[in-house]
Amino acid sequence: MPTYSPSANDIERSWYVVDAEGLTLGRMATEVARVLRGKHKPTFTPHLDTGDHVVIVNADKVVLTSNKAEAKQVYRHSGYPGGIRSESYAELLDRKPAEAVRRTVRGMLPKNRLGRQMLRKLKVYAGPDHPHAAQRPEPLVIDAARARS
Repeated sequence: MPTYSPSANDIERSWYVVDAEGLTLGRMATEVARVLRGKHKPTFTPHLDTGDHVVIVNADKVVLTSNKAEAKQVYRHSGYPGGIRSESYAELLDRKPAEAVRRTVRGMLPKNRLGRQMLRKLKVYAGPDHPHAAQRPEPLVIDAARARS
C-alpha cells in the first residue's frame, strides 16, 4: 500500500478563534502553533502547510508568569553595526500587544518559507473584536494555558 500524501485539493482549512484573556503566553502560543502547522490533523505532512487559520483576540490581556514580563527581552536588529535594540516583554505588551503574541507564535514555527506561509494564517488583535466573523470561526479552547492565581 503506497504512503498517503495529501495534495493541495485535499487540504481542508478551518478557522479558529482564541480568547487570550487570562492565558499564559507561551502555553497558548504552543497550541496555536500546533494548529497553524496542522499537527492536530490525521493528514499532517511535515513538508506541506496543512494547518488551519487562527484568530487571537484580547492579546492585550495575555499573562506572563513569574517575573518574565520584566526579565525577558525582545531583540531586533537594523542590520547596521551596533544596530541592536532591546526592550522587555512588559514594554512590548504595553506598546504593541498583538506584535508580542505574533512574535511568540512565530518563534515556534519552522524557520523557512513554509513557516512564513503558516504565519500568514495567524491574525492577532489586541481587543475583543475581529473582522473575520464571515468565516464563522469556532472557539479553540486552551484550558491548559489558563494562568493559575
